[in-house]
Amino acid sequence: MNQATGTTGRVTREQRGQVLLIGLDRAAKRNAFDSAMLEDLSRALGEYERDEQLRCAVLFAHGEHFTAGLDLMELTPKLANGGIAYPEDGIDPWGVVGPRRNKPVVTAVQGACWTAGIELLLNADIAIAASNARFAQLEVLRGISPAGGATLRFPRVAGWTRAMRYMLTGEEFDAATALDMGLLVEVVAPEQLLARAIDYAERIARAAPLAVRATLQSAFLALEQGDEAALAQLNPQLMQQVRSEDAREGVMAMLQKRQPVFLGR
Repeated sequence: MNQATGTTGRVTREQRGQVLLIGLDRAAKRNAFDSAMLEDLSRALGEYERDEQLRCAVLFAHGEHFTAGLDLMELTPKLANGGIAYPEDGIDPWGVVGPRRNKPVVTAVQGACWTAGIELLLNADIAIAASNARFAQLEVLRGISPAGGATLRFPRVAGWTRAMRYMLTGEEFDAATALDMGLLVEVVAPEQLLARAIDYAERIARAAPLAVRATLQSAFLALEQGDEAALAQLNPQLMQQVRSEDAREGVMAMLQKRQPVFLGR
């Protein structure tokens, strides 16, 4: 991961086959989110969502740190005057407001991962971290509460008491603890982080896109509307999928003992 130099936030894009690498690029400020980077990350996710060639995204950060969280010096006046509006063609990176994404995201974390960074991780589908990653939900030490979904997702993933220990105190924890609490699926050496995240993304990209989206939609529906709402959609989803070309390709590949080639239709 290359060192970035900008002090105004932006987000890089790099396509590798069917995978889009989305990079937080404000390393001079430890990738703290100002309004420019918030808007650009939202826009990048919208671009990813609309591009049918892209099947998985990897969210990572340039420089030594994933993110120091929100740049409160820049954002507080704007938040006090009505908040930050995401672009109409964007997607909320934290999955709190607006339309939810329908495509998978792998998140790779190194160095400092404070506040909103943990919430990005909690909103990912697969999250991995470098062994040097450090985490802290610091909002209560700044006079505010978490607003990017941690109050819902952190207790759900880690359990009430473990989540509240860190959310109510702002205490720092390491990558091994994050793995133990279920925030991560894997901890790797720093030099292996991005390659490992891309490996996960490429494996997802080889799966059937319609089936991947349906899997995400069912899981999101259960989280947001409850089990009954998700269960009611399982059979209709399956009936739609079995009529797809990808379903036929999956069966033929199994019979012919080869890797399937899915077209997303």
